[in-house]
Amino acid sequence: MTPAQSSLSNQDSSPQNAHGSSAIEAEPGSLHALVIDQLEEDQALDLVSIPLAGKSSMADHMIVASGRSTRQVASIAQKLAERIKQNGHGPVRLEGLPQADWVLIDAGDVVVHLFRPEVRSFYNLERMWAFGDAPPVAAGTA
Repeated sequence: MTPAQSSLSNQDSSPQNAHGSSAIEAEPGSLHALVIDQLEEDQALDLVSIPLAGKSSMADHMIVASGRSTRQVASIAQKLAERIKQNGHGPVRLEGLPQADWVLIDAGDVVVHLFRPEVRSFYNLERMWAFGDAPPVAAGTA
């Protein structure tokens, strides 16, 4: 089982986390850990971290998460971008913020996709980056 598959399969069997995310391992003090911590603090739903090493040279990690509404997606994205900048990881590029159905946060080594649940299930990025090995995300569970 690949790390992405493991991360995806844990997503459905993590009852101890009320926010719908699974325990994602990240090196303490890393940008990846900072992003995961902030997303969990802001109550992002269904966090999935996909390691991109060997799959893409654009980043080391891709994180996919959901917010309950466009307002929450926008708020999570803005707070995450600010925290990354405050912690000395440089400026962050945000795309899709005005509509906030799907916001892309490019922090260099970590790329974050924040979705409304319906939009997330439509695009199903987890399945694409797991090369078809990941189960589809149902509209009501993203």
